Amino acid sequence: QVQLVESGGGLVQAGGSLRLSCAASSGHTFGSDDMGWFRQAPGKEREFVAAISRSGGSRYYADSAKGRFTISRDNAKNTVYLQLSSLQPEETAVYYCAVGCTGWPPSICGAWGQGTQFTVFS
Repeated sequence: QVQLVESGGGLVQAGGSLRLSCAASSGHTFGSDDMGWFRQAPGKEREFVAAISRSGGSRYYADSAKGRFTISRDNAKNTVYLQLSSLQPEETAVYYCAVGCTGWPPSICGAWGQGTQFTVFS
C-alpha cells in the first residue's frame, strides 16, 4: 500500500500564495498513477480540487481552482505539487492528495494522505 505524505500547510493572508507537496513512499511506481488533490473545509464534505495524469500531460481542475491553482508532478521525486494563489478565507481547509482513483477527474480513491491544513486569514 502506497503511503502519501502532504506538506506545506500553515497560515497565509488572503490574496496570498502557497505550495503544497505530496510525497509518495519509495517503492511505489509513482509514474503509473493519476494523482488528485482534494480539500475538506470545516463542516463541509470533501471536494475535488485538481488532478494530473500519470505522465503529467493532462490536468483537470475544479471550476473554483481554474486560473488560480496549478497541479504538477515530478515522477523522479515521487512528488505531486499544488500551487495555490489568490487564496480566500473560505478556502481554509485540510488538503489531501490521493492515488488509485477511479474516473477522470478522480472520484473514488484507494489511498489518501493524512492531509495538510492551511488557514487563510483576512
